Amino acid sequence: MSDERDPAGPDQPVSADPGQPTPGGSVDPEGGSTDPVAGSAWDPWAPPRGAGEHTQPVDLSQTQELHGAPGAAAGAPASAAASSAHVDPAHVDPAPVDPAPVGAAGVDPVWAAEPTGWPGDTAQAPGTPTHGASATGYRSDPGGSPAYPSIAPAVPAGQGWDPISASTADAGYAGAPAPWVGHRPPEATAPLQKGPGWGALVAVAAISALVAAGLGGVFGGWLGATGRLDFSSVDRTPSSIPRAGVGATSRPEGSIANIAAKALPSVVTIKVTGADGGGTGSGFVLDRDGHIITNNHVVASAANGGTIKVELSNGTEIGATIAGRDGSYDLAVLKTNRTDLVPLVMGSSKDVVVGDPVIAVGAPLGLESTVTSGIVSALNRPVSPGGDGNQQSFINAIQTDAAINPGNSGGPLLNMSGQVIGVNSAIARVPGTTDTQSGNIGVGFSIPSDQVVKTAEQLIKTGSAQHPVIGVVLDRAYTGDGVRILPKASSDSGPPVDPNGPAAKAGIKAGDVIIEFDGRRVTDPDNLVVAIRAKSVGDSVSMKVRRGSQTITVTLTLSGSGK
Repeated sequence: MSDERDPAGPDQPVSADPGQPTPGGSVDPEGGSTDPVAGSAWDPWAPPRGAGEHTQPVDLSQTQELHGAPGAAAGAPASAAASSAHVDPAHVDPAPVDPAPVGAAGVDPVWAAEPTGWPGDTAQAPGTPTHGASATGYRSDPGGSPAYPSIAPAVPAGQGWDPISASTADAGYAGAPAPWVGHRPPEATAPLQKGPGWGALVAVAAISALVAAGLGGVFGGWLGATGRLDFSSVDRTPSSIPRAGVGATSRPEGSIANIAAKALPSVVTIKVTGADGGGTGSGFVLDRDGHIITNNHVVASAANGGTIKVELSNGTEIGATIAGRDGSYDLAVLKTNRTDLVPLVMGSSKDVVVGDPVIAVGAPLGLESTVTSGIVSALNRPVSPGGDGNQQSFINAIQTDAAINPGNSGGPLLNMSGQVIGVNSAIARVPGTTDTQSGNIGVGFSIPSDQVVKTAEQLIKTGSAQHPVIGVVLDRAYTGDGVRILPKASSDSGPPVDPNGPAAKAGIKAGDVIIEFDGRRVTDPDNLVVAIRAKSVGDSVSMKVRRGSQTITVTLTLSGSGK
């Protein structure tokens, strides 16, 4: 390690080793000191002294400039050599310098035996003089102020230890080299720098993508232009397999899909719970006052106590009450508190002809928002789908082959303009079967819209409906051609002809046979009743009757009955 004690520092302790040189003097082999000033302090930075207080001359040929400047040339004046070697004059004895050369007889130098650790400094026997003078002193910084002390060994040029190029420094003791610490300049360290931010990274990525896209386009164009990318081998023959075009949810006006999409929000599912159990049916919005049209047989079980829920197409359930119902026409009107529901448009059933396409919408078997389609199969079908207690239903129905199943009852039958032309009410069943829940066999019946409108208006206004009548009692036991009026009164019926009714006023008598009503031939009682119920109270109609062998044509004005 380097000795950084002050050159003019405190006195050093005298070695206890007999062979150790006395500071400032030579060593006697017998252990005595020959230095006349043995008691003075040992200065390790002072030049070695020989016998007789002679100052060791400096060999200028062995001086070396620590700063890299060339040393003094051989034979230069001593003062120049001292300046070149940075010899501190404070450590030079003021006595005259002996001009005798080093190694001359009688003036061999005696070096202090302090180990230096420099190359060539080997252990010698006590008292053996060490040769090789060196210059000592301080190295100055560029400003000229004293800096770290440095001792340059006096060795021949090109040999030994070089403090500038050596990788180790003189430790000063034990002759062992140590890492050069005192004069090694501090290693340069790179300043801590902050990496690029997110903005820079995004910008670099965007630029890279643009460059890649541009190069890809240019390269692809070059491949195509030079014929290196050939698609001539691709089979471009059109396929013979027909394919559908691009799909779309919109459909042209008048299509089934378009009509259904517009109608479905106005069609509802009706859930009823009553004394006789529960069930489901269908219905639709009649007006903006919250009225719902359905069949009487759908809600009859809740007429005398029960609950009715109306489920809208979006799944919302609202409560409803019965505004009015009529078993003869199998119609009922419900009232809700909603005034934002969109009603369906009521069409004219008298304009319907056989073969017209129709659409049935409802909730068959509880499957809400079901749409089926078909055509009008027949008109003026007399249908008695069932009654309400003692009241029998009579419908002058529209027959259709559109699928109608249990649960469709009360739903609308639409024409291709999306208008209601009927209310689905009944389905036919195979003769001989008694299953009232039979499925569709392609024969369904709907109440004509003209009748629905008349009856619904009456039910909303009064809670009941008027039925047009002619004022006669029919003989259901008659099997001949036409419909016969009961010949005489019975115990369970009134007079065969109501004396105040339209028939009596037109001259009709008991036992007459009605063969035509309003231009339609009638063959059974139900057929006649349906034809009468298809008219309105106050209508004037013509009727042909057979009395004996003559046929009589009469005109009568229909009256109404609340029952």
